[in-house]
Amino acid sequence: MTNVVGPRAVFGVIVPSTNTVVEHDYWRAGVEGVAFRAGSMHIADPSMAGNAGFEALLVQIRASIDTAVRDVLTAEPDRLVMGMSAETFWGGVEGNAAFERRLREATGLPVTTGASACRAALEELGVRRLAVFSPYQPVADVEVGRFFTEAGFDVAAITGLRCATATDIARVDEPRLREVVAELDGPDVEAVVQVGTNLSFVGLSQTLEAELGKPVVAINAATLWHALRQHGIDDRVDGSGSLLREH
Repeated sequence: MTNVVGPRAVFGVIVPSTNTVVEHDYWRAGVEGVAFRAGSMHIADPSMAGNAGFEALLVQIRASIDTAVRDVLTAEPDRLVMGMSAETFWGGVEGNAAFERRLREATGLPVTTGASACRAALEELGVRRLAVFSPYQPVADVEVGRFFTEAGFDVAAITGLRCATATDIARVDEPRLREVVAELDGPDVEAVVQVGTNLSFVGLSQTLEAELGKPVVAINAATLWHALRQHGIDDRVDGSGSLLREH
């Protein structure tokens, strides 16, 4: 038994201090016997306007991630789950691999990142041609596109919502999300992928899958799916998209 509230698993979840969506999405899934303990990366300045602003935000993440990991380890988790995504795509496939190696070596724990989880999810779903969107600035979308291309996917389109601050990401509403998906989707697109963990998209992704007739992958659903399946937990979960419901 890991502990009373998480007898099957306790996942340590690393999130920016500005993020209000990741933990909500994980607990909302309601996987019995799985608990989450968040470690927070302090973001003193949430501005991410323009490429320079976004890169400055990454500097804050890189400066505070070790402290967040240190704190979450005190709960003795079974796995680390990255509840932030941009840094996991940075540097393409090798950049993500190096990021994971560093965390595994520092903690001795298995690691789930957004980049690896999305890759595994898309391979599981059997799709190759993607349309991708994020809340990011162009400099980050380049890195996201690079990762998927290096991983063997065909990126038909990619766009960012250009949110001005990290907290603004959680304020993007359903009409805007529907608008961007409509702009990206097309008959040649096999799946729509959303990155950016503070974007509230998990519930809507399931609705859009039914409407569009194709996979719509929300990153928070992908990371939860990856962490569960890698940990040997095969529960099927409804309400968070076909990935968790059927795979």
